[in-house]
Order: sequence, then C-alpha cells, then structure tokens
Amino acid sequence: MAHPLGIIGVATMGRSLALNFRDHGIDVALFDVDASLTAAFTAEHPGFADSVADSLTDLLTRLARPRRLLLMIKAGQPVEDVLAVLEGQLEPGDIVIDGGNTLFHETRRRAAALRATGIEYVGLGVSGGEAGARFGPSMMAGAPQSAWAHLEPLLTPIAAQTAHGACAARMGDDGAGHFVKMVHNGIEYGDMQCIAEAYDVLSRGMGLPADAIAGHFRQWNDGPLGSYLTDLTATVLARQEDDGTATVDTIFDSAGQKGTGRWTIIAALELGVSVPTIAAAVDARVLSSQHAARQQLARPPVSDVDLPSSALGDALLASRICAYAQGLQLIAAGNAEYGWDIPLARPPRVWTGGCIIRAKLLDEIISALRENPHEPNLLAHDAFSATVDACEAGLRQTVRAATERSIPTPALSASLAWIDMYRSARMPQNLTQAQRDAFGAHTYHRLDDPDGPAVHTDWFPA
Repeated sequence: MAHPLGIIGVATMGRSLALNFRDHGIDVALFDVDASLTAAFTAEHPGFADSVADSLTDLLTRLARPRRLLLMIKAGQPVEDVLAVLEGQLEPGDIVIDGGNTLFHETRRRAAALRATGIEYVGLGVSGGEAGARFGPSMMAGAPQSAWAHLEPLLTPIAAQTAHGACAARMGDDGAGHFVKMVHNGIEYGDMQCIAEAYDVLSRGMGLPADAIAGHFRQWNDGPLGSYLTDLTATVLARQEDDGTATVDTIFDSAGQKGTGRWTIIAALELGVSVPTIAAAVDARVLSSQHAARQQLARPPVSDVDLPSSALGDALLASRICAYAQGLQLIAAGNAEYGWDIPLARPPRVWTGGCIIRAKLLDEIISALRENPHEPNLLAHDAFSATVDACEAGLRQTVRAATERSIPTPALSASLAWIDMYRSARMPQNLTQAQRDAFGAHTYHRLDDPDGPAVHTDWFPA
C-alpha cells in the first residue's frame, strides 16, 4: 500500500515525527542520505524496516499521489541539494514541505520557483523540540489552500491538543509559516532573557542559592506567570550534582543561538516594527560570548538588593506581555507587507500547546485578539493595559534596584522603556527631526500642521 507521506531526514526531529505519525495510524516512508541513521532507527524500531527507501527516487515510488515529502533536514544548502535531486522527478500537484528553521525569504523564493512548475511548496514551522515532535508539536504552515487540504488530515492528529483545538494551522501562503515560527522564536528569546535577569537579581543581587530561586519560580508558575518556561526554569534550578552543587552553577555563562532571534530583529527593522525586548535578548547572548573581555572589565559582585518577590514577578509578567505584543505587531506588519492575511489570534492559538512559549497568558491574548482582531498592540487592549498598570510599579522597582547595584537587566529595562514610549503623548524626536533638517535638509512637519507639507528651516542664516 502506498504511503501518504515521505520523511526525508531521520535525525532527532525526523525520527520523533515518524513515531508520532505511526502512533496515529499514519504510515510514513523514510529516507536519509546517511544510511547509518535509518539503520539505527530501524534497529530500534523494526516495524519501520519495510518503510525505508534506499534513494530519493525509491522514496517517490512508495508514495501515494499527490506525493507529500516532509524535509526534516538542516536549513540552507541541504534543502537546495534535495530539491536539485528531486528536480525532474516531481509532478504537478506534488507537495514538498520544509519542516526546518528556514528563513522565510528563502521559503518564499522556493515556493515561487516551484509554483511555476506546478509543485506546491510549504514552509512548516515546527516547535517543541524532540519531545514535542514525538508527542505533539506546535506547527505553523505557510501553504496554499490546495496543499493545506492534503496536509491538514496528516498534521492535526499528531499536533498538541488543547482546549483551543489542534496546535497546527495554516498561517497563510509561502513563507507565512516560517515567519510565524521565527517570531515565536524571537518571543522565546525575549522571555528567556527576562527569566534569566530575574534569576540574576535573585542570585547575584540577593545572594539566594539556586534551590531557593527554584521555589520562587514554582510559586510564580502557580499564578499568571504559569508557562512551560517558568516550570522548566524551576526544574533546571532545582537540579543538583552528586556533590550537592546546583547544576546551573557549573555551566559556563555563554549562551548559543541558531539565528532565528537575529532574523526576528532584522525582519522588524525591515518592516519598521520596534521589538526592543527581543533585541535586548539577542544582544545579551552576543555579550555573553565575549567572556574574556567581561573578565577583564569585571567588578566585584554585589548581593544586597532589597526587592520583594512580588515586584520581580510583576516585572516578569509585564515584560512577557511586551515580548508577545512586539511579536504580534511584527506578524501584523508581515501581513501587510507580504499579503498573508494571518488572523492575529491564530498564532497564539497554535502556541497554546506543544511549543516552547506556551503559557497561561495566551488564553487572554486569544480572547483579546478575537474581540478586537485588528489591534496587534496588546497595550491597546483594556485587559492588558490594566495588567501592565498593575505591574508597572514592580517593573520600575526591579529595574531601579538592579541598576543601582550594577546588575544588568537589558530586556526588563527595554520592556519598561517600550511601555513608557508608547504611553508618551510627546517624544523628543522633534529634536531629532530638527537635527536632521539642520545637517541634511531632511525637512520636517510642523506640530500645528502634521499632515501638511514638509518644511525646511535655514538653521544657519548668514
């Protein structure tokens, strides 16, 4: 019997998805250019032995039409290499799905090229890591409606299931899925950095051991801050080595990144969207890698910060709202630029299960966006405006206490500044425009006629 889906790549994510599909009665065919990976997989799971192809051509012969191919391989050149081999073997109506972390511009380019040959190309953002892929990921598809009709029956059964439904949905055409996944990862960067800053205040600033800090995160997880990352942080902080040392205290303080956070910032700059919470998180990872320079300039640590846990919790909640708000504004801008028409409540709905940024807060975000689907700025929704009002004092208190003791809180500080700027009826960019006009004759608009003609002043009359 022909297989409904072929998976190319059986490393961690590919093999986990294959098992997930099999659990839901969907029989997949498999291929990997590295035969040792398929051999190891079938040795562990003999039931797949008859489903392994020995070449891409063999894989195609095993698939029902229209043939659906899911690429779970490294983004970039490996995808180009597979597409080059498939060229001439695919038929109009066949569907190629890129399930990797691919830059959405690349997905749009490939989709346009293959569309001309009648091949459907889908960019599928998959979140949740190995566990999510195995037991229920969050999936964001950029697909034509015709392709989604063939993929929805395959993807929704294996997705995470929540009160909001299956965490798999079509976001829009071509690169929309990878764009939303990129924004998801940007929000993840921001949230993780704010959590790290709260940990730093409690650890270096207040001198608390890791297991005591874990208690704070467990407490926060029972309230509005409840989320996968809050719960995970409590678990990580409670882990100890055999000698009783907290495992987190043995880890070198240089954080890696795979590029999606940087892509989010670049996309925001291209689309004219302010994402300072996310940008601060990327900056922090970059600076963390400059270990030698930090050691040379390091000052003695302090541990006399006086800050109630409630203030720090409020700071975290306000900054988390900022990270989501900035991400949603970026999705709205992508809609306008690329014509995707992604309903703004759809990404948060898909994020309620299976993914890294799943959180209690998403229920309120979904409700707010369904009530007012054309307002991407959460600060403009009454419920979130009230929450930020309630958390504002704690956020200010946290940033002030940390700053006075030289504990950097770039993401928390950026969140506060973003809130303050949005709530400023007048900003000092009137001076910026005056400067631009003075040195470059860039002109400006007058306050008493902002929609009128631009004017120029002779700032240096003879």
